[in-house]
Amino acid sequence: MMGTKARSFSPLPHDLSLEELVPKDHFYRRLEAQLDLSFVRGLVAPLYTRGGRPSVDPVVFFKLQLVMFFEDLRSERQLMRVVSDRLSVRWYLGYDLQEQLPDHSSLTRIRERFGLGVFRRFFERIVEECVEAGLVWGEELFFDATKVEANASMESRVPRFSAEAHLGVLFGDEEMRKALAGDETLEPYAEADSDALPAASDRGLRAKNAKREDWISSEGKPDRTIVRNGYRRRSDYELSPTDLDASLMQHKRGATRMGYHAHYVVDGGKTRVILNVLVTPTDVTEN
Repeated sequence: MMGTKARSFSPLPHDLSLEELVPKDHFYRRLEAQLDLSFVRGLVAPLYTRGGRPSVDPVVFFKLQLVMFFEDLRSERQLMRVVSDRLSVRWYLGYDLQEQLPDHSSLTRIRERFGLGVFRRFFERIVEECVEAGLVWGEELFFDATKVEANASMESRVPRFSAEAHLGVLFGDEEMRKALAGDETLEPYAEADSDALPAASDRGLRAKNAKREDWISSEGKPDRTIVRNGYRRRSDYELSPTDLDASLMQHKRGATRMGYHAHYVVDGGKTRVILNVLVTPTDVTEN
């Protein structure tokens, strides 16, 4: 006889714990056991005041960023939809079934408060832990860049000088400069942690690298005031006011789009650990 499933839900018993509902060998259980993120509280402590309402735990915020990566999600709104009905993710975050989850808008504000410098410090710390765990071979490196299409229309492009003048009227010269060239109020990572990499014994290498163009501390933004051999790229005098960092990109089907290059340095060992990453406008090539 064909069965018919009736939809009937009863309240959960009080003695039922989320700890019992997540399988013992689940991926997020293994991740929680192997990766201690408590260091992020000290990383972001200077960005918080001593008074006021308690914020979302920074550990929870970075766990959510990892979940967004592992689940291949593209937005914080979509992320929180997944978290709300996934018992394993709730367990990983430490939120019980009755606890209210953070709102997606809170995650956006936290991300803007932290800025690129905090995320780069977080990334470097994870790479260090991979090195300490023996996951990085270090004898062979692979460099590559992936094209990423921006959420900006080709029709939105305007002359760069026009946008600079318009932003200057709206926000003032100082704010306009930060919007077009990157906020320089935060100390660059390479300078803030200059004793970490390279080691103190590599003073010659450090001096040599200091004379080169430093893409990390400039957040991947090219100097568009330089004219090379009398030639200027279209991106040097055009921009999209809806996405100031994107530049013209040749799409694989021949069409032109606004986009980025996501640059990666990958270790040649079996685990293929990503050692560094930098997102730049498309006209910043691999070389």
